[in-house]
Amino acid sequence: MKTLKDVISLKFKTSESEGVIFHGEGQQGDYITLELKKAKLVLNLNLGSNQLSSIFGHTSVTTGSLLDDHHWHSIIIERHGRNINLTLDRHMQHFRTNGEFDYLDLDYEITFGGMPFSGKPSSNSRKNFKGCMESINYNGNNITDLAKRKKLEPSNVGNLSFSCVEPHTVPVFFNATSYLEVPGRPSQDLFSVSFLFRTWNPSGLLLFSNFADDLGNVEIDINEGKVGVHINVTQVKKNRIDISS
Repeated sequence: MKTLKDVISLKFKTSESEGVIFHGEGQQGDYITLELKKAKLVLNLNLGSNQLSSIFGHTSVTTGSLLDDHHWHSIIIERHGRNINLTLDRHMQHFRTNGEFDYLDLDYEITFGGMPFSGKPSSNSRKNFKGCMESINYNGNNITDLAKRKKLEPSNVGNLSFSCVEPHTVPVFFNATSYLEVPGRPSQDLFSVSFLFRTWNPSGLLLFSNFADDLGNVEIDINEGKVGVHINVTQVKKNRIDISS
């Protein structure tokens, strides 16, 4: 296909921070790849490069953050020549691609949820998408519906289920006065805790625990949007450790 205009839209949700959402490439060096990297959305696009001169078409745009929160996110890519509108959750970013070419020339198949192994170093280092997608639309074609009705020819569909399994997690909501108290583990020299949290408040106490035998305490808090870990140890000279992130 050689297109001057493209419109690609879909919705996704995942708990993984890495994964290829969409990929297509051609023999002329053109390619388009939409992927998650470090829980951010990255669009890589090349409408053509010329090795004999200084035309360099590779363009990369990053948007969003913390997209591995297992919530639905919507993406719309609208391209007219070198002009691109990239919309993530109603936030639109406009940019122009590098180079001098206007057409996207894709000779091979287009893949959703991963990319075929091409032997190139870039293909085997990228992870396939793990999660759910819906409402996949490529230039007016309802890919989700075509895949479900097995109307994509030729197609290579592996291990797809047309349902979305919800994660088995139980959230806990805290207001300004509530807290959750759990028993400690005596006679253990290891303190380990992990949790996910979401808040709009810039400050607040996340966790507090006293050590046994009056040896000190540990505290995890948010202070002006930054997470801090504070460890107080009573029986050593350097009796306080503060870590902020």
